[in-house]
Amino acid sequence: MSDDTIARRIESLVEEEQSLRGREQTDAGNAEQFDEDRRRLDQIAVDLDRCWDLLRQRRALRGAGQNPDDAEVRDADTVERYLQ
Repeated sequence: MSDDTIARRIESLVEEEQSLRGREQTDAGNAEQFDEDRRRLDQIAVDLDRCWDLLRQRRALRGAGQNPDDAEVRDADTVERYLQ
């Protein structure tokens, strides 16, 4: 996966996130839809973290003179449990 492909995926996820956040007011009256949107927002957050992680890996490998294509998508548990 290229940097451009990852960047486009990030942009797509951000657009979806913004759309869902924009619907929060109208979905608040429908508990089922609101809960579904909340679950999707949570998944988007994880997907974004994984994309950013992959992009950082690729940049680090490139900066170290290595092949950025050696970067691998890490599982959600690994990415979400990083210590800040």
